Amino acid sequence: MARAGLTADRIVAAAAELADEAGFEHVTLSALARRFGVKDASLYSHVRNLNDLRTRLALHAGGELIDRIAAAVAGRAGRDALTAFADAYRSYALEHPGRYSATQIRIDQSLIADSPAMRRTAEITYGMLRAYGLAEPDLTDAVRLLRSTFHGYCALESAGGFGAARDVRASWDKAVEALHLALTHWPRETGNDD
Repeated sequence: MARAGLTADRIVAAAAELADEAGFEHVTLSALARRFGVKDASLYSHVRNLNDLRTRLALHAGGELIDRIAAAVAGRAGRDALTAFADAYRSYALEHPGRYSATQIRIDQSLIADSPAMRRTAEITYGMLRAYGLAEPDLTDAVRLLRSTFHGYCALESAGGFGAARDVRASWDKAVEALHLALTHWPRETGNDD
């Protein structure tokens, strides 16, 4: 395949496909060069290095994930929004395991601040949680609870970590309901009166 038409966007799209097929850890510049039928060096005019490629992939996948979540939560609030958010998160993680893994890497804070997708993620997530009457620092604590619960559940589910006969979806629904109850009865942060 000729180098003509090779762009950073095409390389990132191919990296996303490769991540889902082979796993995020197998996304390398050499593997992508083979996909395009070019030498590794041909990619360096579009991406600086492997870290740059993986960061671009993480931002790309994060954008896809928040687009799915935004569509799901539109016009909803409270329990309905939380359920739609959670289900969109889970379906993306299970359908796109490599891309989802990319969303979990640590990204330089300056890149996050400059990313429309990352700003949108914060706006949608915090907006959903404000419907529960939360403000800082409780918002940050609640985001961390949701992310760790969703990520942990999806990681265990995708690895086949749930061996009990109970339907995995039924347990997911129960977990989301428990999160709704936790958010509804959130222990609000109060100032130190010591």
